Amino acid sequence: MTAFRNPSDAEIRALLERARVIAVVGLSPKPDRPSHGVARALQRFGYRVIPVRPAVASVLGEKAYPDLRAVPEKIDLVDVFRAPEHVDAIVDECIALAVPALWLQDGVVNEPAAARAQAAGILVVMDRCVYREYLRLFGEAPRPAGK
Repeated sequence: MTAFRNPSDAEIRALLERARVIAVVGLSPKPDRPSHGVARALQRFGYRVIPVRPAVASVLGEKAYPDLRAVPEKIDLVDVFRAPEHVDAIVDECIALAVPALWLQDGVVNEPAAARAQAAGILVVMDRCVYREYLRLFGEAPRPAGK
């Protein structure tokens, strides 16, 4: 098995251009947490952010769901703020729901789960911050119009 490699800048740019709905797994209701700041920025950039976190009613003005299967709309990208040992179950849900892309934030590294997602046709970005990547590729501008 070859070591995991993230998609190219062109592939990440295309993903961020076409995505509209981002489910953020582990989105904290606490404003000082990284997941909260990143999700708030994604909203500012024009994405619809869906919080996925059990036992929370809403975050950032959006209804929260206990898991990905409970989300009633199509998800373009799943952004994960959970420990690596939780990624296997999240990948299972992504495969079952045919989610096209999975983003594992800084420090979230699970190569076997990432490989399983890739084998199922899911674009995977691992150990990178979606907010930093957005800024690097697009600056502070709102999300480019989807293709």
